[in-house]
Amino acid sequence: MSDASSTATEKAENSWLDMLSKVTLSRRLPHKSILVLGGTSEGQKEFVESLGAGGHKKGSKAAPIANAFALGYTYQDVLDADHEDVLARLGIYLIKEPSPAFIPLLRPLFTPATLPETMVVILLDWSRPWEWVRQMKTWVRLLRGIFHTLDEDCHLALDEVIRAWDSRRSTYVSDGGGAPGTTTLPDVVLPLGQGEFDEPIGLPLCVVCQNADKIELLEKERGWKEEEFDFVLQFLRTILLKHGASLIYTTPSSPSSLQPLIHNMLSIASPLRSQTLKHNVIDRDKVLVPPHWDSWGKIRVLREGFDVEGINLGWSADIAPSSEPEGSEAGDLEGNGEGGGATEVYEDVIKDTGRQNDHMALLKGRTMEVMPVDTQEFLASQLETLEQKAQEDRGVKGKKGMAGVEEQDGALQEQVGPVQFNVGGIQVDAENMLESLKQREASRAAGDGMPGGTPPPPVDGKSQNEVLSAFFNSLMKKKGTGKPA
Repeated sequence: MSDASSTATEKAENSWLDMLSKVTLSRRLPHKSILVLGGTSEGQKEFVESLGAGGHKKGSKAAPIANAFALGYTYQDVLDADHEDVLARLGIYLIKEPSPAFIPLLRPLFTPATLPETMVVILLDWSRPWEWVRQMKTWVRLLRGIFHTLDEDCHLALDEVIRAWDSRRSTYVSDGGGAPGTTTLPDVVLPLGQGEFDEPIGLPLCVVCQNADKIELLEKERGWKEEEFDFVLQFLRTILLKHGASLIYTTPSSPSSLQPLIHNMLSIASPLRSQTLKHNVIDRDKVLVPPHWDSWGKIRVLREGFDVEGINLGWSADIAPSSEPEGSEAGDLEGNGEGGGATEVYEDVIKDTGRQNDHMALLKGRTMEVMPVDTQEFLASQLETLEQKAQEDRGVKGKKGMAGVEEQDGALQEQVGPVQFNVGGIQVDAENMLESLKQREASRAAGDGMPGGTPPPPVDGKSQNEVLSAFFNSLMKKKGTGKPA
């Protein structure tokens, strides 16, 4: 065998080895899952894009986001600092509506193999903050209902996830909320604080409050003050503390700590892991509460008078198992229905005051918020109104015209009076004369006699003028014969 042929053989073998090594590496690639609950289609896309901002491999495009139907899906690759090697793959599942009908779609996502690599994200929107707690209550109840129906192996996996998540509390606390696993005291086990992680749902949870730029609108257009913003933040922190969850406010097209937060919670060894998750509860549009960082004492410091204990007990009552039949919408999503829970307390304070404030704005001469209407729909509705108005106007004008003609005829008759002629100095009433002629001609037609014995033609409406003309002519002739020659 020549040197050239042996070199070609070696190159071919090396190429096959490279291909096989890449396939083997892809199979060993960590696969993580994120279940995104709530939000609109646009909000879900914004979350996915924010999560993968600047994370596309060179020469590749982002995967499409299919979330137009019941259960959406997309994926992302977590790359190294040079954006060349793939460190992990994220499978992102998206669902907007918390309907019990979607439970069969969600249940297959949870298996003993996938549960340890899965986290949950709940999307909320600052355009409707008065709905937040009820939305969270619905999603938490739905998740717990699904987990309750899983098999024994899945229950064991969930228990292991809860223990592993609890053990990470010491790492978050000892390094100030940075990347897990960097602590110098790995064996330290810190005791749970009051209300901390006493209602685990089974998986790591992160709540993302999107469109934080609308906070300014709430202040300007709805009259929100710092008390309302602080109450919302204290309330969310209290109920999320019970689940060991994290909280973050995001604004579209603005940098945030969303990427490092999600990567840390999924234990992905990415360059973002080196970034420290610095908590922020001061800037109201850039809030970040890392998991296992919060406590009742820190929540109380924000504003005095907040009833942490009451909200803690009320939330436990809200998400408690219901007495309704399993699988029913009321039983799975609405809670026990006894009232007095944390949801009612929140909604009593944070209300949709849009209509009231719009009325006050009108009184003060301020601009009211008006929902936009499609141009074609507006023009079509205006065309119908104009056509209806035109028909009504035509009907009114027609009735008025007929009545006007009748009134004019009556008035004319009253003003003109009977028609008279002056014949030879004698005033003759035309109507009386016509009536006499009719009677005379009628008697002649009956045979009362007439010179020549020829009956006259019948007198009707068409020959009245002729009769009158003949009568007046005869009078004129008689008058003329009486004059001297």
